[in-house]
Amino acid sequence: MRVTLSDTALRHIALFEDVTGASAVDCLVDDDRVCFLVATGEMSDAIGPDGTTVEQVEERLDKRVSLVENADTAELFVANALAPAVVHNVTISENASTVAYAEVDRADTGVAIGRDGETIETARRLAERQFDIDDIELA
Repeated sequence: MRVTLSDTALRHIALFEDVTGASAVDCLVDDDRVCFLVATGEMSDAIGPDGTTVEQVEERLDKRVSLVENADTAELFVANALAPAVVHNVTISENASTVAYAEVDRADTGVAIGRDGETIETARRLAERQFDIDDIELA
C-alpha cells in the first residue's frame, strides 16, 4: 500500500533520520506526539544508548515521540505496534472487513491499549496505512 505523507511528516522524518541515522518508513503526527515507523532492524539506532537518541528527537520536535518497528508480515507488524505488551499470537480475519485479533497477556491488556487508548489507536492507524487492516481487537 502506498502511503502519502504530509509536508510536516516529511520534515519530521528528515529530522528523525538526521538525528538517529535510522530510516523511518512512515510518520503519524498528532498535536503533542509523533510516531515513527522505523525500518526493520534499525530500532536500536533509533533509540540510542539509554534512549538518548530518541530523547534528542523529542527535544528538537518539542513533542513526545513513540517508535514502532516495521515488519514484513501483518501479524508481526501488529505485534510490534502493540509493544511493549507481550503479544502471543495475531490472527488476521478477512471477511467484510480485515480485522487483526491480537492475543495479549491479560496483565498486558492495559499496556496494549495505552493511556487514553493511545497505543492501540496508533497501532490501528499504522496497520491500516501499511497493511489495509481495518481494525485491531485484543483477544
